[in-house]
Amino acid sequence: MTEPEETVTVDDRDGSLRLDRWFKRHYPGLGHGQLEKLLRTGRVRVDGKKARSGDRVGPGQAIRLPAMNEMALEQRPEKPPLRPSDESMLQAAILHRDEAVIVLDKPPGLAVQGGTATEHHVDGLLDGLRFGNPERPRLVHRLDKETSGILVIARTASAAAVLTQAFREKTTRKTYWAVTVGLPKLLQGRIDLPLAKMPARGGERVRPDAEQGRRAVTYYRVIDNAGAQASWLALMPVTGRTHQLRAHCAAIGTPILGDTKYGETAAHLAGVPESCRLHLHARSLSLPHPQGGRLEVTAPLPPHMRLTWEFFGFSNDAPDPFAELDLAI
Repeated sequence: MTEPEETVTVDDRDGSLRLDRWFKRHYPGLGHGQLEKLLRTGRVRVDGKKARSGDRVGPGQAIRLPAMNEMALEQRPEKPPLRPSDESMLQAAILHRDEAVIVLDKPPGLAVQGGTATEHHVDGLLDGLRFGNPERPRLVHRLDKETSGILVIARTASAAAVLTQAFREKTTRKTYWAVTVGLPKLLQGRIDLPLAKMPARGGERVRPDAEQGRRAVTYYRVIDNAGAQASWLALMPVTGRTHQLRAHCAAIGTPILGDTKYGETAAHLAGVPESCRLHLHARSLSLPHPQGGRLEVTAPLPPHMRLTWEFFGFSNDAPDPFAELDLAI
């Protein structure tokens, strides 16, 4: 007997998101284990092809699945109202807001999207950024949970399409600040080192892999240093691989301060306040605005990094060292 099937087209309102998050949004009664079984057996397909839960889907793509309760597609789990503390945090984090875009200064420790055992995240708080807009805001890129700084939110489907394309086509310019343990052998350079994902306890991890890895390119420049003990680096990723900056800094022998995932015990400095916390901050961003022109935004250092700047006597500001750089890979 043939199993009844249905095909659902991803709506513009969904934007670009992981397949498992699409199912969680539209079929909240379907458990994670059930979805994995459907994917594993090929009973769920995207544009006619087998898919994985982590694959991204976007507007216009066709998802074929076993027929389910017709009401399930429109079913939404009841969301509790935002806590006052979350509302205050969101308001304080806004760096820029207009009709198309909101830019947040994401605090360290706040995940961008949910996952196993992660219930508190930016994606779950986006209703608090509607400001009367009938459309729910959309994420268009990510930051690691412990990385602070600039996070761009699209307020409409059309803005999301423009911004997603800008990140994909690399017409954005994003500069990160970091403190690394040690001083790079070269004070400025270009790291061209492919990275491959690998199984790891405690979340995602990547490793340098010239054969199996994906192209990953980062420019760096030392802005200041405390002898050979620590360095203040500006980093500009050309590609956007998982943990790219963290893995690249570790690969040249200067792990980011507090990054035990890639630097292990070498990522700590005795006597430095907040040495155990990741010192990586999305400092500035320039990108095409959906309504024309370019948007330029800068985010101040988070409190734990300000303490480290004071400890080493670093300045609180510096010109963009990559302003004239051609980002071709």
